[in-house]
Amino acid sequence: MARRLVVIGNGMAGARAVEEILARSGGDAFDITMFGDEPYGNYNRIMLSHVLSGEESDADIFLNALPWYRENNITLHAGVRVERIDKYSKHVFAADGRVVPYDVLVIATGSHSFLPPMDGLYTPSGSVRHGVFTFRTMDDTRKMVQFAQQDHHRRAVVIGGGLLGLEAARGLQAYGLDVAVVHSGGHLMNAQLGPDGGAILRRSVQALGIEVHTGSRTTAVLGKDQITGVRLRDDTELGCDMVVVTAGIRPNVDVAVVSGLAVERAIVVDDHLRVMDEEDIYAVGECVQHRGEVYGLVAPLWEQAAVLADQITGVDRSSVYLGSRTATKLKVAGVDVASMGLPGPELDTDEHIVFSEPSRGVFKSIVIRDNKMVGATLLGDSRKVAYLTQAFDQGLPLPEERLSLMFDLGSPAEEEGVAELADSAQVCNCNGVSKGALVSAVQGGCRSVPAAMDATRAGKGCGACKLLVTQVVEWAADGAVEDDPAASYYVPGIPLDKPALMSRIRELGLRSVSQVFAALAPDSVEDAKSKMGLASLMKMMLAEKYIDERDARFINDRVHANIQRDGTFSVVPQMKGGVTSVQQLRRIADVAEKHKIPMIKLTGGQRIDLLGVAKEDLPTVWADLDMPSGYAYGKSFRTVKTCVGKDYCRFGTGDSTGLGISLESRFQGIESPAKLKLAVSGCPRNCAESLVKDVGVVAVEGGRWEIYIGGAAGAHIRKGDLLVAVDTPEEVTLLAGRFMQYYRENANWLERTYAFVPRVGIERIRSVILDDSEGIAARLDAAMQESVDNYVDPWSERDDPPTPGQFRTSLPLTVLPQVPVR
Repeated sequence: MARRLVVIGNGMAGARAVEEILARSGGDAFDITMFGDEPYGNYNRIMLSHVLSGEESDADIFLNALPWYRENNITLHAGVRVERIDKYSKHVFAADGRVVPYDVLVIATGSHSFLPPMDGLYTPSGSVRHGVFTFRTMDDTRKMVQFAQQDHHRRAVVIGGGLLGLEAARGLQAYGLDVAVVHSGGHLMNAQLGPDGGAILRRSVQALGIEVHTGSRTTAVLGKDQITGVRLRDDTELGCDMVVVTAGIRPNVDVAVVSGLAVERAIVVDDHLRVMDEEDIYAVGECVQHRGEVYGLVAPLWEQAAVLADQITGVDRSSVYLGSRTATKLKVAGVDVASMGLPGPELDTDEHIVFSEPSRGVFKSIVIRDNKMVGATLLGDSRKVAYLTQAFDQGLPLPEERLSLMFDLGSPAEEEGVAELADSAQVCNCNGVSKGALVSAVQGGCRSVPAAMDATRAGKGCGACKLLVTQVVEWAADGAVEDDPAASYYVPGIPLDKPALMSRIRELGLRSVSQVFAALAPDSVEDAKSKMGLASLMKMMLAEKYIDERDARFINDRVHANIQRDGTFSVVPQMKGGVTSVQQLRRIADVAEKHKIPMIKLTGGQRIDLLGVAKEDLPTVWADLDMPSGYAYGKSFRTVKTCVGKDYCRFGTGDSTGLGISLESRFQGIESPAKLKLAVSGCPRNCAESLVKDVGVVAVEGGRWEIYIGGAAGAHIRKGDLLVAVDTPEEVTLLAGRFMQYYRENANWLERTYAFVPRVGIERIRSVILDDSEGIAARLDAAMQESVDNYVDPWSERDDPPTPGQFRTSLPLTVLPQVPVR
């Protein structure tokens, strides 16, 4: 007869424990009932920061959706809290009146967010104020997203500078919010990093535009009806509309306390994960205190779940949990962070190897005791983590050349590659996946990296381990790794490459992004990461037939300005070819003075940039300027840089200024997979830097023009390839337009020409553009002409905004009458 197993808690610990039990006993040994506070299946809390930032949807982070429980004959009471346990009669009592008997009980109640004492945190009725959030559950995250998306919310304060706080701060920036982090510790992530590492992390975080206050405690939340700011203990006030509290967690022990179980800091368990002094009650996860330790990381949870399953199923009664050696590798606000070793006293004989490079955001520290590594911190460069983790876990002897522990010096430490990793070595901390589990997945038929990730969940957490996961899969497959079909998709949410996607859009007559999702991905949620790419593609394809949907646009494209780190916007009016007039300069100066523009900057593209414009002021600024948009914000044709050409320069052989103005007039604002920057130089001295532009034109002797394509001079440096030399400006315009249309139709989303040209090959591009080898030249010219004919200055929306809230920062708030409570 099946034993009755009741699990209180359906979070990562409770569900993982059940998975481990099922793996050892099959589906018949236990009649399983689970209770969960949340009305969902089990999801990955680590990924909530990705949901907050919009990188993932709610559906993407479920580990076990509701059908999984039915498939495994598990009775799940989702959204039902257990209030009491009767350990004598072996029953649990739920808040909905349900009473369920058990033979074996597992408590996995996890933890809750800690709200430190602050004035003004609660309403008179005792509830947390509107605008104050914790960041622990899916519902928390949904509420934060909904609040942050409202136009009149401009600034957030995050209380707590640990991992979760920094992730929350980074996620909120995706909604254009100005974010400050207030941390009571002396440096960020002080539980994982020392002061030196914390200082470098602070620099990296501030470089992202996040304001940081350390050594500061928040004493009050300000504002009466709405939040207006917070006050720090030194009486500094920070203005904000939104407060997110990530000041730590506390174990959920209420049910254990009420039921008379052993509780100190958390529920006290022995080495078998059995609750102290109880026979058939076990506990696992963040609600557990073992040998005086309470763990808030996910890796110890996996280790506990395995031991608990060994004990409950009887597979290995000798299995014991002796504590965890904590080693984590995470990506915090885009910065790689790895930390290993329990905090503790250091000895005078300890050996310290430290490398610090603040300008690159890199910090490495290793502590060695008796030729064994007892601790390490790596920030900004985690390439050596696999070896260091193994050395830490297994106490491996270390090379005499200590620098090889940090850098690739060809030493024995470097030779410890994937092949030398033990099968038990943990590859994915977030989901507790070992090298052996990945190898088994490959041997079981998973011949691609995504297939192995789906089978094991490796790499499905913070993503910091994806490189190591790939290396293990490639090693296990002996190099015979199959390509990932999704790698060819134009956008992640639609399972088609670009040619097939364009063909289906035309074939089905689709005219909007939502129609594409409905027709081509009907069983999935609309993928937010795919919308911008689809919108750009369809505008390029359909011109005036495209139905614009504002939620498919990034904030820059919604308001036609470039968002800055402080939440204001940059306004760059059009100056074709970099040429302006007295009237334009006077108008720009008047507008800057009238609107108190805090910075006026000359750009590298020969334009004037007005920085620090509030969103609600954009329409007025545009109207006062009375100039067209300069397109400094979008994935589109942007500018044509020119030199003075033959009219003024002693060396000029061609009218570069005139041709530049002509090119910019023709192609202004056309959609593109990535930004397009052009330049025209009047002679081979190349003063306009034409050789390193997406399309560059150079005047040469004899009145001819050379056209270069695929150049770059930013993060990537590449001299453009010579496409052709022609005799007239008209030929330049025709062939440049033909190449740009070919690029628009065939480049991957966000693929710049400097990557596209070498990928396709200059010879093939020449044959298509110059020789019409594919018979498409006339069609390319016509398609470009259609885009040109449908140009509309986006700044004209100042007179008739497509949506009422396009440039609005606050909604008309009316105090509603309260319904009397009888």
